[in-house]
Amino acid sequence: MEQLLGAHFSIAKGLHNALYTAADSYGCNAVQIFTKNATTWKERILTRDQINQFDQAKKKTGIKAISSHASYLINPATYENKKYKMSYNALKHELIRCSMLDIPWLVLHPGSHLGKGEEWGIDRIADGINNIFSDIRDNQTRVLLETTAGQGSGIGHSFEQLAAIIDRIKYPENVGICIDTCHIFAAGYDIRTKESYNKTIDKFDSVLGLNRAFLIHLNDSKKKCGSRVDRHEHIGLGNIGIKAFEMIMKDRRLFDIPKIIETPKGDNEKDWDRVNLNILRKAINS
Repeated sequence: MEQLLGAHFSIAKGLHNALYTAADSYGCNAVQIFTKNATTWKERILTRDQINQFDQAKKKTGIKAISSHASYLINPATYENKKYKMSYNALKHELIRCSMLDIPWLVLHPGSHLGKGEEWGIDRIADGINNIFSDIRDNQTRVLLETTAGQGSGIGHSFEQLAAIIDRIKYPENVGICIDTCHIFAAGYDIRTKESYNKTIDKFDSVLGLNRAFLIHLNDSKKKCGSRVDRHEHIGLGNIGIKAFEMIMKDRRLFDIPKIIETPKGDNEKDWDRVNLNILRKAINS
């Protein structure tokens, strides 16, 4: 069996065309997309034709793993009631769209408490997720809380914080974790040496359980370990370095978890998605 590997691709030419791009142009068997414009609150209402085209693209490409990333505007931890209601409704619509497209995972940044405190923010996030899934119990898409770098008052930069959120979820089958390599590194989890890599993976397994990891974002980091700054870099060209990604690609514990790159797209002079994907493919046999 080959590993599930892909990238985040644009939906500018249609949701279905992102799948064709992933499979036909890059040889991917996994893909991540947005289901709407991620920089606006305006919701997208899917048509039957769009859903059918997406279904047909899945069958034709044979892509086995599809994830969606929620809008960056959503903040489930905010104390501002207006922003919280907007975030709640936006997340609910994201889940409904994913379910209509039969996308199994929706990646979500846990959010920022904006000064209210970690415990308050954790409760706020869990309450929102609980209420949403109480509203849409038939929804089959799982929310994946993404590990974060820890900028500002962001929540999710420690495995314990993510475990605290999940412990408060009434429907544990509806949540999971997306591990982002750049984010955990920036948060202080070193993965550069065999010893530190295994220590980090073992820590994740003991606190959260590897069975809760449904997706991995593979990104190098422009910033140093523990910087708490989220800046993605091309594979092997950042402060993490190629050795960590070789260990990830060869780790049997992580073999079945789909892996997605979110590395910088760069300019038109170089196809960085192709470069980064090829580096990871070679890493498997290095």
